[in-house]
Amino acid sequence: MKVVGFNGSPNKKGNTACSLNMVFEELENAGIETEMIQVGKKKIQGCTACHDCVKKQNEACSFDDDPVNEWIQKIKAADGILLGSPVHFSGVAGTMKSFLDRAFFVASVNGGLFRNKVGAAVAAVRRSGGISTVDSLNHYINYSEMVMPSSNYWNVAHGLAPGEMRQDGEGKQIMAVLGKNMAWIMKIIEHGKVQFPAPEPVTKTMTNFIR
Repeated sequence: MKVVGFNGSPNKKGNTACSLNMVFEELENAGIETEMIQVGKKKIQGCTACHDCVKKQNEACSFDDDPVNEWIQKIKAADGILLGSPVHFSGVAGTMKSFLDRAFFVASVNGGLFRNKVGAAVAAVRRSGGISTVDSLNHYINYSEMVMPSSNYWNVAHGLAPGEMRQDGEGKQIMAVLGKNMAWIMKIIEHGKVQFPAPEPVTKTMTNFIR
């Protein structure tokens, strides 16, 4: 089994990366392969609502000059994903959000590419805004019919200087518990696939309130 983590911070070795790596440690201890992908410093175009991905049904965004389509396929091939972001004005970092908007829209209109995978989100913050950021990241996971493990508090770690979150004792424990719970759920799903197949996907009902 494999988990792909996406670091939405422009800092490759900052507190977001540290938080993700703490979750990774527990996953690796459980025999699960991990891969970190650095999103934060890439030039990622936001979604332009062209609906080309809807028309072509090729599991790809119309923009092919950045890594988003490659990342979509990495998520599709993985058993689980981790989304990590620093807190920018109590929200998800812009580059990370541009990536997620495009990737998850492509997935949703191409048969639900991320259905039944295990997904979790973490945020790193100096002081406040972490909960609203994790909540925003969780929206993508919930919308995609993914399975979300929990921890023993909100998945937020505190720190300013790179690596400072390692002084946040509670934050470190949160990430460790999240990693253990994620590994446990992934193994339950993996071992139960034959006896308990996943529900069949349904065609989404779209209800517009203004006509």
